[in-house]
Amino acid sequence: MAKLMAKKAAPAKVAAKTAAKTAAKAGVKAPTITLRILGASLAETHNVPKKQANQMLEDLVGMLTKHLKKGDRIRMAGLGILQVRKRPARMGRNPATGEAIKIKASKKIAFRASKELKESV
Repeated sequence: MAKLMAKKAAPAKVAAKTAAKTAAKAGVKAPTITLRILGASLAETHNVPKKQANQMLEDLVGMLTKHLKKGDRIRMAGLGILQVRKRPARMGRNPATGEAIKIKASKKIAFRASKELKESV
């Protein structure tokens, strides 16, 4: 009986993976993971209150923002590098009219994934 149950469980896992791949190909969006979900998971894993885990994540985001505003480069081992890049002013076109327009210089946040992250995904 146990072997029969094990054989039924394995195809269910395969079916779930196949369904996920099919959904991805069909353009169905993947679930969105929020800071609250991550906080709840951390709280459960490390036996701390959810409120405390969520506060730590909010503080992390605040610290990242503060350092990026200063122009610092943030390297997180196993994840990647976040940095601010300056985009120079340039000429562009209005797609509706075809008229040439000047696009102002701006800053953007760039993320470069680490080798470990690339290989694991």
